[in-house]
Amino acid sequence: MTEAELKAELAITLFQQERLTLGQAALLADIPQFAFQRLLADRRIPIHYGAEAMEEDLQRARDLRGA
Repeated sequence: MTEAELKAELAITLFQQERLTLGQAALLADIPQFAFQRLLADRRIPIHYGAEAMEEDLQRARDLRGA
């Protein structure tokens, strides 16, 4: 297993356990969020994305823009 595959597997697992948001999991996997969503879809893993997760991702985007 490559390092990239290991990161993706860890990100998927933590996302499924609701320990990471969608955006956080994509960052951990080191792939764009859309690509991470596609990975989840390929495995038929539902996306749970509530208001709190959205706010965290928006704040992270604001922080990155200011960096």
